[in-house]
Amino acid sequence: MKVSTVMWPTEPWPEAGGLWRRAEELGFHAALVYDHIAWRGITPWYDAYSTLSAAAGITSRIRLGTLVTSPNFRHPVPTAHAARTIDHISGGRFTLGIGAGGMNRSSDAGILGDGEWTARERAGRFAEWTDLMDALLRGSEVTFDGTYYSAREVLTSPGCVQRPRLPFAIAATGPRGLRVAARQAGMWVTTGSRELRHDPQEAVRRQLEGLREACEAEGRDPGELRRLFLTGFTEEPWLESPEAFADLAGRYAELGITDIGLHWPRPGTDWDADMKVFEAVASAHRG
Repeated sequence: MKVSTVMWPTEPWPEAGGLWRRAEELGFHAALVYDHIAWRGITPWYDAYSTLSAAAGITSRIRLGTLVTSPNFRHPVPTAHAARTIDHISGGRFTLGIGAGGMNRSSDAGILGDGEWTARERAGRFAEWTDLMDALLRGSEVTFDGTYYSAREVLTSPGCVQRPRLPFAIAATGPRGLRVAARQAGMWVTTGSRELRHDPQEAVRRQLEGLREACEAEGRDPGELRRLFLTGFTEEPWLESPEAFADLAGRYAELGITDIGLHWPRPGTDWDADMKVFEAVASAHRG
């Protein structure tokens, strides 16, 4: 079981830099950051890619990534350019987290003034965005004409440090999104299910079954994907004690989860936790 942490892009630099260094010192496998303009109306909320670029320059071992980037306000072409740059700055430690994006206007939905997307359009944009991103990070020159996105003779040389491209961590639970994950992801991400908040482990079991079916439909071995459960959205006591974490991690490992994500403790919020427990869990699962 690999344990990663989600950082909050709310502190000014260089204070934030100290937290990223601390995440590496504690031995987390990866430090990830939400990619929004704002999140639930919280400000300040600093840019994910600029933050990751700075973090890449002051760390040397920990993996870095978004959790997640979405089509809500990012076009694939400049996003691929930024992701490739961070991959080079970090020496090949960058993972691109991708999701369909939410509908919360206090985060980033509709911020470009293009109206509300239907569920069908949101799923279609997500799939097309991901496929174009794959092409942009693999090829030396890309031309693409899609329903939602286009690219004209985009030069992408020299490509990524990680070959054939940097890995994708895809958050998806619906049938169409799971097919995208099965086709393109190195890691699948879930927070559980709103419909089964009372039984999050059953929710994840059902989602993993859907992922297995999607992989079969795409002709892929589901064992090739790592599977991350992001905590903090259920009532499970992940950071009540190191023993509580070990018990829950074991339960999820039995389901097939390979990675756990913990939010950096944030006082006064749903993600508050005892820092001593947080550090003990990180130290017990170094790397």
